[in-house]
Amino acid sequence: MSSWSKLLSAGLFLVVSVSGVFNSSSAESPRSAAAAANPASKMGLGRQALPEEVAAWDNDVRPDGKGLPVGRGTVKQGDELYQERCASCHGEFGEGAGRWPVLAGGHGSLKADRPEKTIGSFWPDLSTVYDYIKRAMPYGNARSLTDDEAYALVAYLLNLNDIIKDENFELSDKNFNSIKLPNASAFFEDDRENSEKKFWNKDPCMKNCRGVPKVTGKAISIDVTPDGKSGPKVE
Repeated sequence: MSSWSKLLSAGLFLVVSVSGVFNSSSAESPRSAAAAANPASKMGLGRQALPEEVAAWDNDVRPDGKGLPVGRGTVKQGDELYQERCASCHGEFGEGAGRWPVLAGGHGSLKADRPEKTIGSFWPDLSTVYDYIKRAMPYGNARSLTDDEAYALVAYLLNLNDIIKDENFELSDKNFNSIKLPNASAFFEDDRENSEKKFWNKDPCMKNCRGVPKVTGKAISIDVTPDGKSGPKVE
């Protein structure tokens, strides 16, 4: 047999072999057929999560306090922890370092051109503060804080925002829900299902609804930056 014939034969054998692999993989195996017939049957992959593994991830805290762990921490304890683990990013007094988030201040600024959305000026629920700190902070070492340390840091942030003025105040799972943030009343549940129901159409247009769009102006030629006292004036 010539060299060309040998190469051709080898190529045909390779094609047939690869085709056989794809055909065998696409064919339904007895195990997958049984699983399709009985969804409750086991697939033989992984294992059931252990109770302690589920508990390790089931640690979110709701606005009503559900999910809070037993614990406590004082403003003074939080001050020490904050300076050690948080101040490098958020500033010594929560003013923010560089472009890291500001945590304190901003009271009365929400109606300004450049509102300062901090824990004290904007956030509605204290549970968000605890939940985020315990779950994601410090940056680069998330979930390293104990429950007591998280309580202490929240207490210190309350003090920075003048919500709690007593440096000896101790925050715990027992008094957590008694703390109300200043902007809590400005939030309400999404009511679009009722308030916007009159705009719903049971037969919505799905094609050529508005015709060809017409460009009426370009952002480059329109001054869209507001002139405010707290920001630079745009000429």
